Order: sequence, then structure tokens, then C-alpha cells
Amino acid sequence: MIQQLREVFAYQSGTRFLIFDRDREYGFETSIAACLLNMESLRASFEIPWQNGVAEQGIESCRRDLLDHVIAFNELHLKRVLPECVRHYHGDRTHLGLNKETHERRAHSRDRGEVVAFPRLSGSHYRYERAA
Repeated sequence: MIQQLREVFAYQSGTRFLIFDRDREYGFETSIAACLLNMESLRASFEIPWQNGVAEQGIESCRRDLLDHVIAFNELHLKRVLPECVRHYHGDRTHLGLNKETHERRAHSRDRGEVVAFPRLSGSHYRYERAA
């Protein structure tokens, strides 16, 4: 595990946190290796397995909403479009668990008017609103 960390983060800087679950593979040595790579290691809380599911769901949503529609040419391109995916997820995408609201609970127009489409994620998704 430590060798994988060295290989993945050998030339990268800016990664602040390493989040991992309570698997035995991630022992005390892994935390020390993360510290040597200037990262703070965080473990998922004890006996709260839903935290892994929440993280995996967020990653899966970004993969499905972004990478199934956009080809990332290189790491720089991916780092540029990934924040746009996160903004789309929180600001534009509706969620059944929130009664089809967004995380930011944007205001809805009750007026009648022309529907305007706002492209998101390089045009692979759209947000629709009524023009005032």
C-alpha cells in the first residue's frame, strides 16, 4: 500500500487529505507514509459503513455524469472540468432523496414564459429555467 502511495503521489503536490476506511491494509505505516507525503490521513468513522457508500456514490455520479460524456485529454483538462461537474451536482442536478430539489435549493420561477436551456458539462447536460 505504501509503495502505491509513493507511485501515485510521486510528482503531485496539492493533495491535502488521504481518506481511507478501517481495513487492515491501511495500518499505522500508511498514516506515516501519508504524513511524509505532506497529506493528512483521515479514517472513516468506526462502525459507520454508510460513509463509504456516500463517497462511492459521489464518485460514481461524477463518473457517470462527466466521464461517460466527456473525453479528458490529459490531467490538466480533467482538473478543469471536474469542478464544473461538482457545481452541476450541487447546483443543478435534482436528487430523489431531496424530493427532487438540488443541494443548493435554488428558487424556481412560477411565471409563465419561454423555457431557456443553460448548457452544463460542456453541453452534455442542461439546466432549464423559465425566462422572466
